[in-house]
Amino acid sequence: MKVLYLTKDLELIKKQLYEGLVLRMKDLRVDDLLDDINTDTMTPAWVCFDYKPEDIAVNAYAGLMHRGERVFKPRALLDGHYDVIVSGHRKGTGSSREHAAQCERFCGIRIAIAASFAPIHEKNNINLGQLMGNHDLLLRLEAGEQVSIDEFCAHLDPISQAITKAGGLFRLRGVPACAEASAGEVLTLVEQILGAPAGQTIFREVNGGYSHEFTSAQVHEFLKQEFGADYKIQHPERFAVFEDHLIYAHSAQSMAPFAEKIHKLAEMQRVFQKHTGVRDYLAKDGVSPGICHEVAREEFVNPGDLILATDSHTCMAGGVGALGYGVGATEYAALLHAGKALVTVPESIRFDLVGQLSPACTAKDLVLQILDSFVKQGLTLNRVMEFGGPGLASISPDERATLCNMATECSARSGICEVDQVSVEWLSERRSISAQRLVADANAHYAGGRHEIDLSQVVPRVAKPGDPTYGELISKLGEVPIDIAYAGSCTAGKYDDIAYYAKVVSAYLDKGQKVHERVKFYIQFGSQSVKEWAAQKGWIELFQKAGAIVLEPGCGACIGCGPGVSENKDQVTVSAINRNFHGRSGPGKLYLASPLTVAASAFAGRIIAYDPIRCQ
Repeated sequence: MKVLYLTKDLELIKKQLYEGLVLRMKDLRVDDLLDDINTDTMTPAWVCFDYKPEDIAVNAYAGLMHRGERVFKPRALLDGHYDVIVSGHRKGTGSSREHAAQCERFCGIRIAIAASFAPIHEKNNINLGQLMGNHDLLLRLEAGEQVSIDEFCAHLDPISQAITKAGGLFRLRGVPACAEASAGEVLTLVEQILGAPAGQTIFREVNGGYSHEFTSAQVHEFLKQEFGADYKIQHPERFAVFEDHLIYAHSAQSMAPFAEKIHKLAEMQRVFQKHTGVRDYLAKDGVSPGICHEVAREEFVNPGDLILATDSHTCMAGGVGALGYGVGATEYAALLHAGKALVTVPESIRFDLVGQLSPACTAKDLVLQILDSFVKQGLTLNRVMEFGGPGLASISPDERATLCNMATECSARSGICEVDQVSVEWLSERRSISAQRLVADANAHYAGGRHEIDLSQVVPRVAKPGDPTYGELISKLGEVPIDIAYAGSCTAGKYDDIAYYAKVVSAYLDKGQKVHERVKFYIQFGSQSVKEWAAQKGWIELFQKAGAIVLEPGCGACIGCGPGVSENKDQVTVSAINRNFHGRSGPGKLYLASPLTVAASAFAGRIIAYDPIRCQ
């Protein structure tokens, strides 16, 4: 048995890979191992342009950098012939890309060891038949003990155990017996939606979902391999394809070597859409209808829905009281074919909001506060973050979407807000549905506890470069000059976000100030409907007058594929996106902040909090 330890000392990883160094768990502490290994590290965006196993395996862990160079050279993991790979806490944070789990599996890794796994990554491992265990099991293996597959699966629900033992989801023959969904008397929001208590596994109809350029090709290939070239799917009208992630890739110099692969992914997505008849949100004349999460929320996600899609920010659906979360290509292909999904009802953590945010803060500041506290305590891991309380009424549906969108950064399964009159009115203005209020039972049980947050005590903050959990108050940040201010993404390209940018831009223009001469200030819309609304308000001209660069809807810089990406390691960006992993949006340093902070910083040339009094 050959074991690779992903240590915080990256030189030790190199010595294992290239000099034959052998480490053993008995000589290490869990604290010596890398925590929060994100999926961008395992398979950066450009690796996901490949969808064949051999190509993905060649570039496993291409995003783990040390002194400007890859720790894992091409084929390093593949040619190392390792059986086991070992890391610390929260393995697989970030994107739902199944490529991250595939890169290990396709290199021959049979066992992944970690103190804990991010929920989507864990599910992707299960669907690939990958064994997962903790460090105690590894100690026993290294001592020569025989550890049964039952012990590796002991922490999993019965269905996940069956999938793992079968060798993966597509090798599972027949659906194991599931518990009948049965509503209890005291339920969380998620238990109400799924009709079963936490921990129970059910076979549940899926109300909607979608894939995009990064994932549709694999989904199509998996369906062909498993069900034949003439495969059919259930309820195509409920599902969709979006062309949003790579719409600006052609403008990024770093993406030039991958132009052919990017074109192939887009081409295969069109083949997939035509074959299945799912809803078409493909680009027309090079212009995207918008980012999948925002358009889905605007057009077809409803309270009480179960929404599954191949993107980790599917949890944004919780802003309108739906349960949404990301799944890998394997699981998405299976649920398309069946129209249903195996769902283990997740535990929840409750946030009771009271008071009201100050004019200097947005929901982004609130979620950055949660990232800096509750996540580090492990309270959100694999749980649904449920938001309610009297303070929720003061938070708009767009801002609720921000809270839920970033649940995945909290390593949570999803986020969801109670559906109140504010939600009902927002939905009724956009489509003909008879939305009903959806609130948790007063005495519902929360495994992560109930936590009251006074919104009036939330203050402007940022997440420092490297991880969304690296929180800091702006008042304690010190002088941080910036080169780029990026205002966009699914998290920050909604109606309210654009209104925030307009408020700040107007205030500075009224004072005779324009965007700082050193700063490139990008404003990118989340959807075409948001752009059209901004145009009607006269805000596009306003932004351009101030010196901002206005972009068509798309994921762009957030995925490292468009304007707003840093060009060198010395550049500093303040961004309203949801992730700041090293290299995700260029080689520079990236701070996460609220839309108000990003816009104000663009004029100041340094990171500052928006001051509503000073800007009057």
